[in-house]
Amino acid sequence: MYHFKFKIFFSLLLTVSCLSVRAQKLAFLIPDEAIVQYAGSIGYFSAGAGYDVFGNKRGNLSFHYGYVPKNKGGELHITTVKLSYKPWEVSLKEWGKLYPFNPGLFATYTFHKDLGFRFPKGQYPGDYYYWSEAIRPHLSFNTELEVKPPDALKNTGIRGMGFYIEANTNDFYLINYLQNMKTLRLDDVFMLGIGLKVKF
Repeated sequence: MYHFKFKIFFSLLLTVSCLSVRAQKLAFLIPDEAIVQYAGSIGYFSAGAGYDVFGNKRGNLSFHYGYVPKNKGGELHITTVKLSYKPWEVSLKEWGKLYPFNPGLFATYTFHKDLGFRFPKGQYPGDYYYWSEAIRPHLSFNTELEVKPPDALKNTGIRGMGFYIEANTNDFYLINYLQNMKTLRLDDVFMLGIGLKVKF
């Protein structure tokens, strides 16, 4: 009976140890921030998760799901991957930081029955349309104000909140602008979005 109990105890201990090791190995999957955004080419509203990258944690890699309702131009579901960098940081005493100019790149994929990865073969001459219907690469710039959480949130694990405004353009808009600079202005091809980041 003693040996049986010892075997059960040892098996449970081994199982807990294995689960702990696996949890530690998967810890990198836990995001560093949660993000919500309004507009900005990734959906009428979008939500996502972000990760600090690079040794100095000035880089950010994030994944988003965006939704456009039917009454806002047609129902769309959009997934986005963003990569941005914060080259400059301005300390605002003890209550926050300002990242004034953060360049970035992102790509969107729009799920819709009328939008394919490529245009159908044989429908148009070769290279007639050089872009994908569903995938859009973007160039972006944002400004972010990061503030410390209020006292009421100090024990929640939230280390900061970031408010940002982002301007972006895609390959299609940018090429059209460069080909029609006399008739198009930069504000015709750049879209704006605003967002909130909750940092853990």
